[in-house]
Amino acid sequence: MSRRYDSRTTIFSPEGRLYQVEYAMEAIGNAGSAIGILATDGVVLVGEKKVTSKLLQTSRSTEKMYKIDDHLACAVAGIMSDANILINTARVQAQRYTFAYQQPMPVEQLVQSLCDTKQGYTQFGGLRPFGVSFLFAGWDTNFGFQLYMSDPSGNYSGWKAAAIGANNQAAQSMLKQDYKEDIGRDEAVQLALKVLSKTMDSTSLTAEKLELAEIFLLPSGEVKYQVCSADALGKLLLKSGVTQLPAESSS
Repeated sequence: MSRRYDSRTTIFSPEGRLYQVEYAMEAIGNAGSAIGILATDGVVLVGEKKVTSKLLQTSRSTEKMYKIDDHLACAVAGIMSDANILINTARVQAQRYTFAYQQPMPVEQLVQSLCDTKQGYTQFGGLRPFGVSFLFAGWDTNFGFQLYMSDPSGNYSGWKAAAIGANNQAAQSMLKQDYKEDIGRDEAVQLALKVLSKTMDSTSLTAEKLELAEIFLLPSGEVKYQVCSADALGKLLLKSGVTQLPAESSS
């Protein structure tokens, strides 16, 4: 039955579904996982890098985490070329707001603006939805630290802890069990690594397969976006007990 209604994004099926938008969400289900956790003193983002081949040159910059503005960053799951277009759009909007009003753009306003663009691609013929989901982490003077998730339909919502990408349902249920309201940033990192270690497809968790970024406030009140280095991430994995590196630990 669905075959008659899934060729265009603009046609509802008799059950009230937009099949092309649902297919875009399915594409994200095959992408590397990303987890975001809202802590009392910051926001933590952890992403899984899919290493498809040993011959692939590893990226020196981050593949899953992107800085949009000084006070806002995102983690991505899905088609990276689609993500790049949307991230560039978000960066331009953030700079235009700063130029016009001489203050950083409120986090939710920027997320909503980007989701308006995504929604447009589900409503007009000849376009396909963006096959990408985002976790936005940021801080502003209105609501402090915030975490938002958005999907190809253009919907977005605020979360205390969220997962996108492969095995996101399993990760989400683990986060629901283990998340505490007064969790600190260090605890949030440990929880994110624990959840990712149990939901990732690969058996061993190593620093090469992960990216970790944090947004927090410096004592001066300035918002800081920090990406964890591979060495620091390796130590964190050992500390949390989700990986064993016998060769390095004996040296």
